[in-house]
Amino acid sequence: MRRLVRELTEPLIPHFSAGRARLRLGANTAHHDDVAAELEAFARPLWGLAPLAAGGGEFAHWDPWRRGLATGTDPGDPEFWGPVGDTDQRLVETAAIGLALALAPEEVWDPLTGRERDTLAAWLLAALDARPVDNNWQFFPVMVGSGLDRVGVAFDRGPNAARLDRLESFDLGGGWYSDGPTEQRDYYVPFAMHYYGLIYARLAGDRDPGRAGRFRERAAAFAEDFQHWFAADGAAVPYGRSLTYRFAQGAFWGALAFAGVEALPWSVIKGHLMRHLRWWLDRPIRDTGGLLTIGYGYAQPMLAEQYNAPGSPYWSMKAFLPLALPAGHPFWVAEEREAPGLAPVSTQPQAGAALMRDEGGRHVVLLSARQHHNWVRHGAAKYAKFAYSTLFGFSVPAGSWGLEQGAFDNTLALSDDGGHWRPCEVPGDSSASDGVLHTHWTPWPDVEVETWLLALAPWHVRVHRVRSGRALHVAEGAFAVDRDPAPHRTGTGPGHARIDSPAGLCVIEDLRGGRAGELVRALPGTNVLARRTVIPTLVGGLGPGEHLLACAVLGSAGSPGPSGGPGSGGFGSPETEAETETETESPGAWPAPPAWETVGALLRAFRERGHPGLPGDG
Repeated sequence: MRRLVRELTEPLIPHFSAGRARLRLGANTAHHDDVAAELEAFARPLWGLAPLAAGGGEFAHWDPWRRGLATGTDPGDPEFWGPVGDTDQRLVETAAIGLALALAPEEVWDPLTGRERDTLAAWLLAALDARPVDNNWQFFPVMVGSGLDRVGVAFDRGPNAARLDRLESFDLGGGWYSDGPTEQRDYYVPFAMHYYGLIYARLAGDRDPGRAGRFRERAAAFAEDFQHWFAADGAAVPYGRSLTYRFAQGAFWGALAFAGVEALPWSVIKGHLMRHLRWWLDRPIRDTGGLLTIGYGYAQPMLAEQYNAPGSPYWSMKAFLPLALPAGHPFWVAEEREAPGLAPVSTQPQAGAALMRDEGGRHVVLLSARQHHNWVRHGAAKYAKFAYSTLFGFSVPAGSWGLEQGAFDNTLALSDDGGHWRPCEVPGDSSASDGVLHTHWTPWPDVEVETWLLALAPWHVRVHRVRSGRALHVAEGAFAVDRDPAPHRTGTGPGHARIDSPAGLCVIEDLRGGRAGELVRALPGTNVLARRTVIPTLVGGLGPGEHLLACAVLGSAGSPGPSGGPGSGGFGSPETEAETETETESPGAWPAPPAWETVGALLRAFRERGHPGLPGDG
């Protein structure tokens, strides 16, 4: 881990400005100004460098950061970062500076002159008066306070106590928080809400033991649920916003160690973090100069949020917090354990989700029916699809015309003209219990859809009741499968669409009839893991009135096929596309989906337990 921190940080050195307060990594297309973007790139590596120094790790390039802290906070210097305003990106970056002061003052504070310390302290003190966004941002002044405490700078603690009270008000029970008064229960819970809370528990626990204890207790409870979000190889389910922060997804595990919370055996916690980092090291996430790119599984600028500047990916350095621990800490002494065996289905009602595991944990699928966040770019794709996968990722749209541009994997898309499509965007009145999720959504004022998702690992079943005042085209996609390797076999026809390839097996089966199967070639660059994909899809039409749709979906790692490799020719050759069934030494019958009678019985039982269910006999 020490070596990885240095490998990620050293390529930044040639990009420092003359005064060392700015890191210029490329064109800034975020909604904040260029100065804030260059501060972001300067500050975020400190999430890894400060723990590295605290744990005794060597780093040969501290001078630019020391110099930058002096010039960036000096109002008389040409590279002054500017004052921190209300809901200002600069406030975000003060948190990393606060951590650096708290963990490594001998590197970033002690070498400064008295005047330089005064200007840095004055800039941070002024930041404490800035109004944060009412979500995880409330922690940023708290992090600043931790740093000021360490270097002996006095400040009024009252506002930070109020901010901590506000943050605790977002507690949902069971170890879960919401990210403010919103529907977000995504990775900001582990890598922000819990992460900062655990740092506070470690640094301020003696002064505020009651709150520190609550932060530790909630984190321990959350760990029981969060472990289900990771596959056996360390991959986390790609879901929600800020995916370009990449291995920050695993930062929670290191924060547990930093705060001394053995929520799971140390060997298990260590395994979760180490496998996650190794999974990322196998992805092409750095450019030819060694800089982290914007994207997820590869450089994909289209995935970025409007607040992602070139330095944004360095929030991933949060994963290195345990480097602050001594070599004899139980986290380091423990022998890394393989991923534990977990239940095939974990329903997590606070998140409105159910996690399914298959093939010994090789594949994890998150079913989602509650969260939404349409302010962020591609918010519907990042939150409101029905299923998200460690193996297949998910897709974001590349345009507004046709199924190929829409890339509608794992959602039901509706159209009244056959060209423009509307998927689920804002689910409402949602519930999650016993492996069954339920939600409503309204794509038009005269169209209402009620959806049930059933976790029947390795399959999941989707049932939709559609009440429409207009005629509709319907398209329901399964997982998006990498189409670069040639498939072993494909199949489309009445009620089914299937592909079995070295990239995975994906099947969608219509349980009620009336729809036909297609293999939709999504535009390249739409999926977060594979650059070019094909989406098995059921298509059909509905007249005005009430309709019941149901399908079963399966995704798995598949088999290596008869040749043990990708074959030749690639997916989608004219010969393949012209056939409804294409097989190469078929490895056997296609997997059989759950019967509709079984699904109906499960829904009736669900309704009888007091949960929403289908009317009548289902």
